[in-house]
Amino acid sequence: MVKPKRIMVAPLNWGLGHATRCIPIIKGLLDEGFCPVIASDGEALRLLKKEFPELEFAEMPSYKIKYAEKAKHFKLKMIWDSPKILKAMTREKELTEALVEKLNIDGVISDNRLGVHSKKVPCVFITHQLNVLTGNTTWFSSKVHQRVIKKFDECWVPDIKGEPNLSGRLGHLKKDDPTIKYIGPLSRLEKKDLPQQYDLMVIISGPEPQRSMLESRLLIETQKLEGKVLFVRGKIEAKQKVVEEGNVTVYNYMNSSQLETAFNESALVLSRSGYTTVLDLAKLGKKAFFIPTPGQYEQEYLAERLQEEKLVPYCKQDDFEIGMLERVADFKGLQGIGSTCEFAILFSLFKGK
Repeated sequence: MVKPKRIMVAPLNWGLGHATRCIPIIKGLLDEGFCPVIASDGEALRLLKKEFPELEFAEMPSYKIKYAEKAKHFKLKMIWDSPKILKAMTREKELTEALVEKLNIDGVISDNRLGVHSKKVPCVFITHQLNVLTGNTTWFSSKVHQRVIKKFDECWVPDIKGEPNLSGRLGHLKKDDPTIKYIGPLSRLEKKDLPQQYDLMVIISGPEPQRSMLESRLLIETQKLEGKVLFVRGKIEAKQKVVEEGNVTVYNYMNSSQLETAFNESALVLSRSGYTTVLDLAKLGKKAFFIPTPGQYEQEYLAERLQEEKLVPYCKQDDFEIGMLERVADFKGLQGIGSTCEFAILFSLFKGK
């Protein structure tokens, strides 16, 4: 009997988006007869252990990055932390080589973990950021990122190649590259026709201290809303906790099944404008309001682009007031753009010739 090929899936632990969009990849691997091995750290690793307790796991080094408390210091903080990132990349590369040997890995799928690749097996990089927006240094940061991507056999972009698309210039280059494959919008969620239970669903995650700063503000503001509010803090802890605070029901985290139900039962979603959230909301056809992480160019770009297209309104974190949600009525909301991922074709890289 032929043993199933073992594919290491390694999402970056930087918010939960990289881990959650790997869930359909992992399920696809299982459906196609592969044996996934999950490698990450921190909350991303804890989340995937809860989703796939039966699978094998390995711990990757942490990038140990925290966002600046003020948006104007974001780029400076990233430059200051760059030695940590480079050190983590070196450790990732060394650990990946060791894991390929020790765990008999036949292929690697890295979601934005820059050092997780090996010349011994086929390697894939998942990203929606072919261009990395950093203000007046965008050209340089994009070229550096594209150079790293070239070390992988293929790059999978969770979007579609043509128009309309969700990532805009983040996920599209001016010149075609045969190693770049557009795999369609990835989402772990499915649209369901369920009765409305909540007037508003709030879901937040991401690196500290910005996650906690937004949580504190929104817990105060949502108390002012007339109607039922579901608040998901995005904190992956040992046990699920549920607290009632007036009209607000607060969860520390939800698993994929619970989130799918909650999204479908909510009239409106308030969240960061992270790309994975955009993918999920488009899949579900939801109306939303975005608050991008201060100073994070990618989230600010997506929020501005979607507002200009009259799809989703947004505001800056320090400006948010609950009354701003009334603006949503003047926007279309996110809708799916078609194109589903064909895993049998996608995973042919790992099947050999």
